[in-house]
Amino acid sequence: MTLVAIILATLAAGIGSVWVAALLMSLGGGRTPGLMPQRLLSLAAGALLATAFMHLLPEAFESHGKSHDLFVVLLIGLVFFFLLSKAELWHHGHEHSHGDAHQPAPMHHAHGHGHDHQHGHARHDHGEHTHGHSHGKGGWAILTGDSVHCFGDGVLIASAFVADIRLGLIAALSVLAHEVPHHMGDIVVLRQSSSNRRVALIKVSMAGAVTTLGGVAGYFLIGQLRELLPYFLVIASSSFIYVALADLIPQLQKRLSAKETAAQVFWLLLGIVVVTVMSGAAHNHGHEHDHEHDHDHGAEVGHSHEPASATAHDAAHKHEH
Repeated sequence: MTLVAIILATLAAGIGSVWVAALLMSLGGGRTPGLMPQRLLSLAAGALLATAFMHLLPEAFESHGKSHDLFVVLLIGLVFFFLLSKAELWHHGHEHSHGDAHQPAPMHHAHGHGHDHQHGHARHDHGEHTHGHSHGKGGWAILTGDSVHCFGDGVLIASAFVADIRLGLIAALSVLAHEVPHHMGDIVVLRQSSSNRRVALIKVSMAGAVTTLGGVAGYFLIGQLRELLPYFLVIASSSFIYVALADLIPQLQKRLSAKETAAQVFWLLLGIVVVTVMSGAAHNHGHEHDHEHDHDHGAEVGHSHEPASATAHDAAHKHEH
């Protein structure tokens, strides 16, 4: 049952996120809708942080693992994912999702600051480099990094499912939320390297499918190393925290109007609330189920004692006669 749940959840998080991204882009006329990536990034950041700090880490620390060792693993995990991002294997860069990479960046703003001007050129240069790189190699470098990341996401989702099915569902939802804007950017870049839009969608879907491979591999790996489950949960937390704080939130730190800033905060808090509400509902449902199970078990025990007592009484009565 757990393995089936892992397969379904990783398919939804991996391939489902690609299709959701493609649907949102189709609603935006083939491009990423203007405000949608920003809202999704805010929502995803809130969901990842809530999942890590309110669910994965508490589950790990409630186990028999030593707190000091778990904190050490958390620190090592953050450094490890930083190194992976430096190798472009865990990078969730969405720079290309905020516009077409081939469009020139503005040369200057009348009232702009030097700092913004330099960052505009940096983003422009990065966009040209990404576009040229993906055009020259058909986007396979991007897909390789995506596949590695998706495999890791699958292992992390599996570790959450092994700990608790409800926790696994929350982790899968968080992965889905932060993969949607990521895949929107990937589709934009890959479409620039291919005249066939369907081919770009298929390529990104193939990378997303690797999430399920990671989930299955993680299920059997953790099954053999179940005593290390708390450490797997901490590693999953470090991944979520790193992606949220080092990748998603920095993309939201732009000079915006008060209304746009309020919208960012709203979607960030919405991500936290959604994860919290889902967790609370699942926890209450699980608690009621356990209570009913205990009640039924007690009733069965009481019922089994009655005939046993009656049989003993009848036997004693016959013995007297």
